[in-house]
Amino acid sequence: MGLRCVMFDLDGTLVDTAPDLLHCLNSALLQHGFAEASQSEVKPFISFGARAMIAASLTEAVDQRTEEALLATMLDCYENHIADHSVFFDGIEDTLNKIEAQGLKWGVVTNKRQRFTTPLMAALRLTGRAACIVSGDTTAFEKPHPEPMLAACRQAGVAPERCVYIGDASHDIAASKNANMKTLAARYGYLKPGDLPETWGADAVIESPLQITDWIGAHLCR
Repeated sequence: MGLRCVMFDLDGTLVDTAPDLLHCLNSALLQHGFAEASQSEVKPFISFGARAMIAASLTEAVDQRTEEALLATMLDCYENHIADHSVFFDGIEDTLNKIEAQGLKWGVVTNKRQRFTTPLMAALRLTGRAACIVSGDTTAFEKPHPEPMLAACRQAGVAPERCVYIGDASHDIAASKNANMKTLAARYGYLKPGDLPETWGADAVIESPLQITDWIGAHLCR
């Protein structure tokens, strides 16, 4: 039962989306009369979604109406600037090429809504290459629930036991472990202060995307 499919989280694992997300967050903050947020304050919360980014950027609590207005402005901006400055993490393009050269499938499972996942994947010319693309609203659940992982396996036509999932948050590892996949924790991603990836229960912790192909080579035929 060797490895057949490599699945990735999107933000913070496959693609460095922080520049565009932070630009749109700060644009929303300024439009609604708040000070800009620093990258160091907000970047660790990207894996937890736009609401978490907004909460991390504010120095005081706001009412729900203000929060919803900030969210709407930020997401409208992001939809129109989905990949202005987003790029692959160093080594990802080479990793994808090597995965495909070995005859393996690969895909994406993200909590990002399809509204943003679809155009981002298209902008990066990944849509036709991915064997599966599962967004946060593709199923009734999102990570850490295992259903998105299982949906991705159904799309790709592979058994969970023959997949490895790579993510930069504890909910990534929990979801894939609950689906009976192998797991790699990406320390190079958007970690929060105090995050300890080695305690998440992943099969391995990687420091850079370049280590993914080494792990694959060691597990391809097991």
